[in-house]
Amino acid sequence: MNWDSIEGNWKQFKGNVKQQWGKLTDDQLDVIAGKRDKLAGKIQEAYGISKDVAEKQLSDWQKGLKEIANVK
Repeated sequence: MNWDSIEGNWKQFKGNVKQQWGKLTDDQLDVIAGKRDKLAGKIQEAYGISKDVAEKQLSDWQKGLKEIANVK
């Protein structure tokens, strides 16, 4: 699944993001609005991790979405 699809359907994905990164607030997710770089930055801040680790987590999460979409 490409990031444009995630961004375009952000409201549907917000719950999944909240499950994955529970420290992010609804307000933060609204501000992120599906922007990958903003999401990575908020993950870094909330969890005190490096940009590389945040990007790896995002990539893994995105791959997981693809697997879920293929199952349906």
